[in-house]
Amino acid sequence: MLDLIIIGAGPAGITASVYAARKKMNFLVISKDIGGQAAWSGDIENYTGYQFISGPELAQKFEEHMRKYSIAVKESEEVALVEKSDEVIKVVTLKSEYEARSVIIASGKRSRELGIPGEKEFKNKGLTYCATCDGPLFAGKDVAIIGGGNSALDAALQMIGIGTKVYIINNMDILGGDAVMRHKVEENVKVKVFNKTQVTAVLGEKMVTGIRIQNRDNHAEELVPVEGVFVEIGLEPNSEFAKGIAKNEHAEIKVNAYNETNVTGIFAAGDVTDVPEKQIIIAAGEGSKALLSVFRYLAKQ
Repeated sequence: MLDLIIIGAGPAGITASVYAARKKMNFLVISKDIGGQAAWSGDIENYTGYQFISGPELAQKFEEHMRKYSIAVKESEEVALVEKSDEVIKVVTLKSEYEARSVIIASGKRSRELGIPGEKEFKNKGLTYCATCDGPLFAGKDVAIIGGGNSALDAALQMIGIGTKVYIINNMDILGGDAVMRHKVEENVKVKVFNKTQVTAVLGEKMVTGIRIQNRDNHAEELVPVEGVFVEIGLEPNSEFAKGIAKNEHAEIKVNAYNETNVTGIFAAGDVTDVPEKQIIIAAGEGSKALLSVFRYLAKQ
């Protein structure tokens, strides 16, 4: 019987684990990967203490901090169910089962899919959801980025230095995201932006050769020849396994100011929750706050 199980090892989960280690708690971290979305990010210029650091570098710093405490981590293990019975919380994974007095769900989010013809067929065959991970594979090639928010702008800025031509397919009237990033993208001669436009199909044979797009106003269609497609249309929470735990309309876990869910002993932190603004620094702060709430909860039991 553990004091605590932390589900997820992104900024929220890792921060919670470091706090738990320093409080000498008996706990376990279960995660599909280490670093979470931080490892997918490009250049980061707004994480306090670092004027500039890449996402993978920051994720590595997080992991180094966690490993310093010899924290028990079940890596590459996916959680299938979290349920509470008789004051014991059971965490069921695809490999095993664990029991604890408390749980912090910090499972983050995953990329939202387009749901169009060709997406599944060409996944990892020219279509990807991570410019940071796969961008270098498309050096010297024309690429398309689907989306118009910060994640799409981040991908575009990375691919400007790698690809030949960068097409941004944005379903909204204008690009969103941070003004600084938007200005850098729009002023670059390598970039062509299609606003009010959606992708209707990903085309190819063995690999991606292009996309079909359609204007939202006049319904005019066009074929855009590209060898790479980066899907950057947002994220959805990894919360399916949290049965009986209250969620909002976006499937995000509802938490109060103490990171408590509607189930006593089960806490949540980071992007999987309904806390506004999904930022690395906010997730890390929420992870520390959740652990302190868990420690207070266990002390009262």
